Amino acid sequence: MRTIALLGSTGSIGRSTLRVVEAHAGAFRVVALAAGRNVERLAVQVERHRPSLVAVADREAAARLRARVSAPVKVVEGAEGLIEAATHPEADTVVCALVGALGVRPTWAAVAAGRRVALANKEALVVAGAQLVQLAAESGAVLLPVDSEHNALHQCLRGEPKEAVRRLWLTASGGPFRDCPLEALAGVTPEEALRHPTWSMGPKITVDSATLMNKGLEVIEAHWLFGLRAECIRVVVHPQSVVHSMVEFVDGAFKAHLGATDMAHPIQYALTWPERWPAALESFDPVAVGRLEFCEPDPERFPCLALGYEALARGGAAPAVLNAANEVAVAAFLEGRIRFTEIPRLIRQALDVLGDAPGGEVDALLEADARARRCVGEWIASRVGR
Repeated sequence: MRTIALLGSTGSIGRSTLRVVEAHAGAFRVVALAAGRNVERLAVQVERHRPSLVAVADREAAARLRARVSAPVKVVEGAEGLIEAATHPEADTVVCALVGALGVRPTWAAVAAGRRVALANKEALVVAGAQLVQLAAESGAVLLPVDSEHNALHQCLRGEPKEAVRRLWLTASGGPFRDCPLEALAGVTPEEALRHPTWSMGPKITVDSATLMNKGLEVIEAHWLFGLRAECIRVVVHPQSVVHSMVEFVDGAFKAHLGATDMAHPIQYALTWPERWPAALESFDPVAVGRLEFCEPDPERFPCLALGYEALARGGAAPAVLNAANEVAVAAFLEGRIRFTEIPRLIRQALDVLGDAPGGEVDALLEADARARRCVGEWIASRVGR
């Protein structure tokens, strides 16, 4: 039996993870859950899966959870609670489905403990990729990507020597605005940005898909996961979202991973690796799909993609600054405080002002993250106040 600590259990990835667990009765046991303040949903999960430990955002959420559950469970709080869940002594697998830089320290703790880490939190590798990869080599931890694109690459690369790889191809749907007139982008609403054409995801990653910042972050993630230079990682718009990613080899051959747009597939792969288990999941029908299209991303429509490549090239704390600026800007857009087109402008400003900060240890990177958040927050406040 495989034992799981699930961080971010009430989000879309967390719920899909529990769907996979429930589909394989007796094969998995959930020993720890961690969530924020969605106590109602978390309480249902606790009663169903009976973990021994649950982490929540704060004392108020902890009190509400204790009042709702009858199952005997230890409830912990805050950043320390997340670390305790990530290092639960009975967990052999840690699923990190936290959103944003919040996932950096729990991921670090799980890797330091030598766990198998199913990583859906791309920001951990964006902020501290070099350090996490080195730590995994020292601790014996295994990093298994849950992002559909990197999970697809992981599958395509199985059994292939690194020197046989010419290029990685990350596919992007293009989001809801891939055909929107450029002059109309400034007026799009959060509700429109959240209508993703092919995937059902949380609000932050859905907006990232609309700006293509998700691919900028994924280029950085792919660099650290697979050890290829930025110029060997390409992004291509693929509206059908059927080809999840491709590997191009030195002899001109390609391997592509095709599948249904259901995150349960990459989650199950990460949980069962190196085996493949049967699953009652939606299957892919190539006949039903029919035509597959690919095109270059429009740099004028998607300036965030170039910002991701730039941050990777600059190194140091630049990726941490990029990610922090994006998180703050996306949150402000979702709150209706800035326009959609201001997201890349704020990220550009953050990189110009703060992007040359050196890297170093995780504490230094997280300080760069905090500094970028403060600056971007102040810039937004000054714009809103005008």
